[in-house]
Amino acid sequence: MKHDLAITHVARVEAACEPFRWRWAEENHAAIEANWQRRVAAKPKMFNGKVLLVSQTAVTPELCRNTYFETDYANLVAWIDMGNPDPTVANGFAMAALRGSDGAFICGVMSHDTVNGGKIYFPAGTPDRSDLLPDGTVDLARSLTRELGEETGLSEADYRVSDDWIIVERWPAVAVMRYVTMNVPAEEGADMIRARIAAQEHPELSDVRIIRSLDDIDPKAMPLFLQSFFRWSFSVDPALSDSRGGLWSR
Repeated sequence: MKHDLAITHVARVEAACEPFRWRWAEENHAAIEANWQRRVAAKPKMFNGKVLLVSQTAVTPELCRNTYFETDYANLVAWIDMGNPDPTVANGFAMAALRGSDGAFICGVMSHDTVNGGKIYFPAGTPDRSDLLPDGTVDLARSLTRELGEETGLSEADYRVSDDWIIVERWPAVAVMRYVTMNVPAEEGADMIRARIAAQEHPELSDVRIIRSLDDIDPKAMPLFLQSFFRWSFSVDPALSDSRGGLWSR
């Protein structure tokens, strides 16, 4: 699994789920169970379903290809809580790089009822069985819009989705991102989202944040891969034709 930071603009994404034996989870079953019980005691709404993690990824300017495997959510939570002790896997997810029509980005603030309470990032979620097609394909495009709708209350009539993708590799994350541009400026879009999450019975977001420049990066609340994405975004104009297919690394 690649651990160096890389951000690549790609034309297509392909993903499939294949059988995989995660030996780390097998060998640490007792510690994983204890960690899960600790987590559930603090946040009883957590549910141990099945999620998809990445065992292999390959990225070129033409294509990002991810290979997923299925595992318990408790295994993923423990892997994160224990400092990502197995370097051979990654958390690979589709993510909407949400922005207003004026170009300013809009991030969500996770509710304290969620496992990542207080964290700030774009709407996203680790893929699960609902993203699997009968042939084993993982539909990341559908995962992206589904998570966006669940977290923000936005419908497809509220935005347009870009055709190409931005892959942010900063282990332990592989963020498979698309620009999603709302039909209204960021301030109006943020107010729209706040109104819709206020109407949700169990909102995943508690608020939203507008990101207009590097000064708006919150290093305490934003994951490293997202900080890297913003630094890339504010240093490279993605609308320029010569930036397509490019790679940025530090």
